Amino acid sequence: MAKHQNVQKYKYYKIEDGKVIRLKKTCPRCGPGVFMAEHLNRYSCGRCGYTEWKKPEKKK
Repeated sequence: MAKHQNVQKYKYYKIEDGKVIRLKKTCPRCGPGVFMAEHLNRYSCGRCGYTEWKKPEKKK
């Protein structure tokens, strides 16, 4: 694994009407400074390991 990976922080935020909007979900345990990774079926925190499972979508 690489020692350093470039983090593209501009992909985590959006500016709308002069206000900053976070695009990724934040970890409820770690606080507003830590974002959760989005996988196919879950959200997970890389810092503390907290996981939230996504609800399956019903197909019509």
